[in-house]
Amino acid sequence: MLEEIKGIEENNKMQYVTSVERMAIARGLEKGMAQGLEEGMLEGERKILRRLLMRRFQVIPDWAEDRILHGADAELEQWLDNVFDATTTIESVFGEQSST
Repeated sequence: MLEEIKGIEENNKMQYVTSVERMAIARGLEKGMAQGLEEGMLEGERKILRRLLMRRFQVIPDWAEDRILHGADAELEQWLDNVFDATTTIESVFGEQSST
């Protein structure tokens, strides 16, 4: 039995992972999970903003979609608040004057 295990290990060339390597892997996984969570939260804010804009204005112009897509977290939060205080135009959500 011991010879079989030794043969399997040699055939598969099993490599020992050091404690330092395990810690580096764990840090990489943790960093990746945090980044994924942050990106997920931003996408959630974008989705909610789009839904509120559609409900209030029935259409999202291309320029507004571009702003939503590239907006930072603080901007998205401000625009979400602005939906409730905006005048009659979608431009007012983004702090712009209406072009009409």
